[in-house]
Amino acid sequence: MSTTERSSTLAWSGARPTGRKKGPGASMADVAALAKVSSQTVSRVSNGHPSVREETRERVLKAMETLGYAPNEAARALRYGKFGTIGLIAHRLARTGESRTVEGVVEAARTLGLTVTLVDVLAPTSDDMTAAVAQLTHQSIDGLIIIRSELSATENIALPPRLPVVVSDSRLIGSRPAVGTDQSQGARLLVEHLLALGHRTVHHLAGPLDSGPAQERSDTWAQVLREAGRDVPEIGVGDWTAHSGYVWATSLDIGGVSAVFCANDEMAAGVVRGLHERGCRVPQDVSVVGFDDVALAGYLWPPLTTVRQDFQKIGSELVRLLAEQMDTGRHLSDVHVTVPVELLVRESSAPPPATA
Repeated sequence: MSTTERSSTLAWSGARPTGRKKGPGASMADVAALAKVSSQTVSRVSNGHPSVREETRERVLKAMETLGYAPNEAARALRYGKFGTIGLIAHRLARTGESRTVEGVVEAARTLGLTVTLVDVLAPTSDDMTAAVAQLTHQSIDGLIIIRSELSATENIALPPRLPVVVSDSRLIGSRPAVGTDQSQGARLLVEHLLALGHRTVHHLAGPLDSGPAQERSDTWAQVLREAGRDVPEIGVGDWTAHSGYVWATSLDIGGVSAVFCANDEMAAGVVRGLHERGCRVPQDVSVVGFDDVALAGYLWPPLTTVRQDFQKIGSELVRLLAEQMDTGRHLSDVHVTVPVELLVRESSAPPPATA
């Protein structure tokens, strides 16, 4: 089976639905007159230029809707060398981080009037990613966003020359324009929170071994424990799912375990259930914390202590860096944006029991 067959492609349009066909005789000049702006401003709005004020953009879009006007995309591409479309390559969209980052990208692109074409690859290998890039470039894109490629060598992906590219990966400093969450800060906040509560050490259920974010969180967990002069327990490995957290918790030797840092919230939910079935109360017997702050984290029982990743911000920063390259033609390889996280302390973490 080819890579193209093993991937799925979706597209979102940034154009606002009008419910009407293009009105006969409606022109750019008509839109400009109704919106009380210049034809150049109408052109900039049509092309998603970031220099247009939001108030003006809304006024022009409303005039377009009133007149039933839509720019001729083919003519615009020929004239400006732009297609108004960006490509987006993701891996495992079922996972929280990927899906919410994609949502952020789509929303940010919509504000610029850009269409997003998505290819979801099953394996983040250089060959599969290169095939996905080729699939997108054949569909005429102005730029490309790659959502986290795990531990595959992103620099080995074959990219068309001069194609603007931005990557969502906190490890690619100086390689490509990148936007990433401060994984290390998040893990440090959680482990230090548990140690400050009085826990002698913190056990850890990590994400998959091929995951860059999972590795960063695990490395920081061990580093913080060593800095505090604490024992570093044997690490557990999950696959981001609640099931893997549940299985790990049901087989865990719970003697001496008073705190568990799970690499994401889904695994933490599974750990909480697994501990409950073994007669361990959370947090009275064992504190459990997660990572991400998924929508259900605050509604689990007990509500989950975690760190919040701002996926919306990640998506908007990816589009901002890509649009800047598309507009200026400059390659921003030295630009790296790190989005901070926020510690959210809820009821799943507490001081250890007196006998711990």
